Amino acid sequence: MIAPTAVLRRRPRRLIYGDAVIGATLLIAVIAAALLSPWLPLPDALSNNLLEIFLPPGSPGAQGTHWLGTDQLGRDLLSRILSGTRLSLVVVVLSALIGAVIGTTLGMIAGYLGGWVDALLMRLIDIQLAIPFILLILLVIALMGASLTNIIVIMGCTSWAIYARVARAKTLEIRELEYIQAARAMDFSTLRILFRHILPNLFTPLVVLLTLDIPRLIVLEASVGFLGMGIQPPTPTLGNLIGEGRSYMLLSQWLVLYPGLVIAALVIGCNLLGDALLRRTHTRLD
Repeated sequence: MIAPTAVLRRRPRRLIYGDAVIGATLLIAVIAAALLSPWLPLPDALSNNLLEIFLPPGSPGAQGTHWLGTDQLGRDLLSRILSGTRLSLVVVVLSALIGAVIGTTLGMIAGYLGGWVDALLMRLIDIQLAIPFILLILLVIALMGASLTNIIVIMGCTSWAIYARVARAKTLEIRELEYIQAARAMDFSTLRILFRHILPNLFTPLVVLLTLDIPRLIVLEASVGFLGMGIQPPTPTLGNLIGEGRSYMLLSQWLVLYPGLVIAALVIGCNLLGDALLRRTHTRLD
């Protein structure tokens, strides 16, 4: 007979695995469809046909069935959503990696060296966090242009602060451990200690943070595209698809509904997976 306490202790673990499975399933389904879309029998995402404007989902067309309908120029919405998802994911993932690399490096330096270096970097973080991300990104894009490279660099360079804080806090703990003291006594260089002995210990919390930060970047990229300051049409992204479709919501609701559902699936999937990783990492349930 299983003790009630054992059942109670196993139940949270099953919930954690359940969240992870649901989140991973949503992400795999959306990402796989986006990556495989060039080889799927779908109409071209950029070809328009004015004889097929605002066709409802499931309507037949000259290039095949429009499973999610067509837009105001007769372009297949499913093809544009999958193409836009692929491009949006490239922007988000590269931006997150740039922010993680910059923030982790600065956080380790601040936590290990301390003193005026730590104080200076922490004030830079405070300034960065005090400026609304969306306003800063819109300002820089207005000055530099809305090219793909600019958007990736801008989003990455405005995402480093949270990684720096986590890396600094963890480095403050690690630098007092005995093996770090031994490395100092052996006259190892600062760079070797940081990247050989401290960085591997930061990997797990930073991966968890990455999965929790990507949903914010997804919404941020979609918001910039919705406002017309991101990648410009006819190249589709999830944000500019919603921005284009908002003028026709009363006539063709699917133009906004389906891109919004894709964004929701990505955000929910990342949040569930990140939350499961967070609880699995910081709450060991045996």
